[in-house]
Amino acid sequence: MAPLPVGVRFIISFSRDQWYRAFIFMLTFLLYASFHLSRKPISIVKGELHKQCAAADKPEPRFGGPSSSTRRSPTHWLLNNETETDCGWAPFDKNNYQQLLGALDYAFLCAYAIGMYLSGIIGERLPIRYYLTFGMLASGAFTALFGLGYFYNIHSLGFYVVTQIINGLVQTTGWPSVVTCLSNWFGKGRRGLIMGIWNSHTSVGNILGSLIAGYWVSTCWGLSFIVPGAIVGAMGIVCFLFLIEHPKDIKCSSTLPTHPRASENGINRFRVQKQTTRSEKNGPLDPELQCLLLSDGKSPLHPSHIVVLPGDRTSSMAAISFTGALRIPGVIEFSLCLLFAKLVSYTFLFWLPLYITNVDHLDAKKAGELSTLFDVGGIFGGILAGVISDRLEKRASTCGLMLLLAAPTLYVFSSVSKMGLEATIAMLLLSGALVSGPYALITTAVSADLGTHKSLKGNSHALSTVTAIIDGTGSVGAALGPLLAGLISPSGWSNVFYMLMFADACALLFLIRLIHKELSCPGSATVIQAPLKEH
Repeated sequence: MAPLPVGVRFIISFSRDQWYRAFIFMLTFLLYASFHLSRKPISIVKGELHKQCAAADKPEPRFGGPSSSTRRSPTHWLLNNETETDCGWAPFDKNNYQQLLGALDYAFLCAYAIGMYLSGIIGERLPIRYYLTFGMLASGAFTALFGLGYFYNIHSLGFYVVTQIINGLVQTTGWPSVVTCLSNWFGKGRRGLIMGIWNSHTSVGNILGSLIAGYWVSTCWGLSFIVPGAIVGAMGIVCFLFLIEHPKDIKCSSTLPTHPRASENGINRFRVQKQTTRSEKNGPLDPELQCLLLSDGKSPLHPSHIVVLPGDRTSSMAAISFTGALRIPGVIEFSLCLLFAKLVSYTFLFWLPLYITNVDHLDAKKAGELSTLFDVGGIFGGILAGVISDRLEKRASTCGLMLLLAAPTLYVFSSVSKMGLEATIAMLLLSGALVSGPYALITTAVSADLGTHKSLKGNSHALSTVTAIIDGTGSVGAALGPLLAGLISPSGWSNVFYMLMFADACALLFLIRLIHKELSCPGSATVIQAPLKEH
């Protein structure tokens, strides 16, 4: 009998559940990467919307082209004999261009922040696949609509602001949906590492968005929006055709294959405790000193090791309220921490290419390509944060350490980036890792942990709301960061970096209580909620 080919042996070495889990991992990765791909063009195109003014020596009849300052329509001839000054695309060709560009960022991010609080609540009550598909199709349409302003010679600030507002609202459908779907498929085991790798979709999307937008920015910046918009719309169709919301829909297991930590019968949940000695029975047992015992599934657990707690038949079906989600321990602290962490991250996202253009004197395309190194660093930072937090089982402490290192790194970045391209490259990688690490960990593993907190008693419908609250609060900072950068940058880029360092310090401050609790208290006993039988 001939041996099986290597490829076939590789395929059958994984179970059906593992293949489905890998498929959902990659699909949700690509879906949300496309969201970020569509957010990046505005930062790349800023250098083209406002350029260093250059006088045209010879006015000549010309049709609308990308090099025109305001891109005349095809039937409009430039017939005057006065020297034209090429400062970019009206209305962003004025001296207050930084405030106007900041207004575009603020319009998108403010709408995103407000919509996020509602999105999680709505998403819990609608099928994830339909909800996410609608959001991706709408986001693709409004991203492309921004680019159509180039082809239809639109110079109204209101048009671009309204487009950004609506796009910000519809993009809120993405994050709660993909996090909830991924958490349905992956249990808590190695969640930090898994979601750290998965969260690199943010950086991958930013990199692809930078490269795609940069390809057309100097020749036809309208395509810098239309092509990403088409990609998001196409991924929305893929989502509708292939996304599986929950493993139970195709009779797969909902957790990674691990040793069971508790016994279950579909009705009750159990806490597994260490066996107590005679001396321990004489005094009260400190719950903080209880530890879980692994069961190999073969040896029955002794009754004295098990505490049977009544199951909750209805909690898994009822959606949690907004105030109920806020009462989950840690939600408020991590939300406020993310507000300042995301302020820093999104300031880089929307203003880094323009900063590189001004400091290193590169054109918009090269600045956009160079800015991708910040996202490359972000990939490693997110994975590193996940690995460390899994190993130490201390999410807050991991975030705190990276925030503590990020502040002085930003100061060094502001100083050495003026020394040359090599110094800028090195600091982009390091800053990206330290800035994106806490942001990635909080929005993924921490949100999933809190959304499945034991205080919820197995309510599987709370994750979307908790995720939306944390990311929505963070998005308030994401809206403020680029706006403040637009207001502060005219006084000097050094002041922008001081603002970012202050934001990092504030983010660390909100984690102090949780860090102290992690370092001073051992892990408490874990209550495991068994799945409830459907009746």
